[in-house]
Amino acid sequence: MGPRRERFDDLVIEVAGGFDAVLGERYADTEFAVEDVPPSDPAPWEERRVLLGRLFPASGRLPARIVLYRRPIEARTSDGSERAELVREVLAEHIAALLGVAPEDLLPPT
Repeated sequence: MGPRRERFDDLVIEVAGGFDAVLGERYADTEFAVEDVPPSDPAPWEERRVLLGRLFPASGRLPARIVLYRRPIEARTSDGSERAELVREVLAEHIAALLGVAPEDLLPPT
């Protein structure tokens, strides 16, 4: 794993940790993962656009899982602060979907 990928993984871990309080006990076992690119065959209900992340709801004994796609996020940002903000927005979008709330409810006002 290269330094760029490691930095991105560390960023996702740091930003995801900021959502621990809103996830609460019910969703405490939610997993966060990073993949380089989204699959080339999106689910039928997904829009035909490059995905930045994806929520896989809990199923049976498997916890919910939120995957962020590194390369599309890096392609849309020019520096570390932009990247951190976009990661925060993508995580908020998918955590909000998991909790059934609006993403804006999870992000501090700007």
